[in-house]
Amino acid sequence: MKIRIYYEDTDTGGIVYHANYIKYCDRARSEMFFSSSIKPFTKDAFFVVSSIEAKYIKPAFIGDLIEVRTKILEIKKASAVLEQSIYRVEDIEKNSKDDLLFKAQIKIAFVSNLKPKKMNDEIALFFNNYNHSNH
Repeated sequence: MKIRIYYEDTDTGGIVYHANYIKYCDRARSEMFFSSSIKPFTKDAFFVVSSIEAKYIKPAFIGDLIEVRTKILEIKKASAVLEQSIYRVEDIEKNSKDDLLFKAQIKIAFVSNLKPKKMNDEIALFFNNYNHSNH
């Protein structure tokens, strides 16, 4: 998923505010499902983030075009671990491309009444096929 960096995304120095990288990853995870016919929830269950391990590598700046790339690392009955990386794909100042800016391992858990619940077969199959259908 590609995102243009606007003034609202940055601090006073024109550098993307650190919390926004996590927001961009969240949008990309949601978009994974929105761009398919699979819903990331059922009538009584949904995903929550249970852990994030984040590494900030380089800053993004106002005007940059970034891309969030998602890879499924692990799938269990009620959870999945995703690797989400953010790359600068267009730098309007320097013309540099494909700079790795941020990388995170994010564990999401499927829950019902705030307790783990087994993902339905449709969601599990979606995760199993995601890396192959998007790379």
